[in-house]
Amino acid sequence: MEDIEDIVVRLFRESNQVKEAFLNENLSKLVRVVDVVTAALKGGKKVLLFGNGGSAADAQHIAAEFVNRFQIERPPLPAIALTTDTSIITSIANDYDFSEVFDKQIRAIGQAGDIAWGFSTSGSSPNVLKALETAKKMGMFTVGLTGKDGGRVAGIVDVALNVPSGSVPRIQETHITVGHVICEMVDFRLFKRPDAKQSG
Repeated sequence: MEDIEDIVVRLFRESNQVKEAFLNENLSKLVRVVDVVTAALKGGKKVLLFGNGGSAADAQHIAAEFVNRFQIERPPLPAIALTTDTSIITSIANDYDFSEVFDKQIRAIGQAGDIAWGFSTSGSSPNVLKALETAKKMGMFTVGLTGKDGGRVAGIVDVALNVPSGSVPRIQETHITVGHVICEMVDFRLFKRPDAKQSG
């Protein structure tokens, strides 16, 4: 029988193994997302992020990294988490349906050339799917961060970054690593210079 220390070690190792598996399968796609996000921000476009539950928190976390700063002092970058306005979300869910809470926001503030970045550990969240489908029709570049087999999200987005795991915690741990890597590489592409100050 495993004791607590053995379990903790196993969980850390599992997390590392899932991240390695993700990287082996997605490196070129991850670089493409960095390229597209960099180009969109250079062109005055914005990043719209959304998901449910823990994925909603991930969307907010990454939006904050863009808008405030990540590791270097630089201008704020336009990113919006569509998970934060309770009045918008609850009015749409109440008057229409929960599957439309991100879709309506995409239609309201999304523009061609923007980035629509959906998080779904299952790849099958109806409201994420609907928003990504709408974003694609509007000419936005669509990114899906998924898990398991990628679900329907993987089949409709421009780039699917799928974590090959059935464990939601391991998927989410990889998702936040992916988000951080994208933020750091976008900063590098847009602003990196020898005298750039690193934050604590």
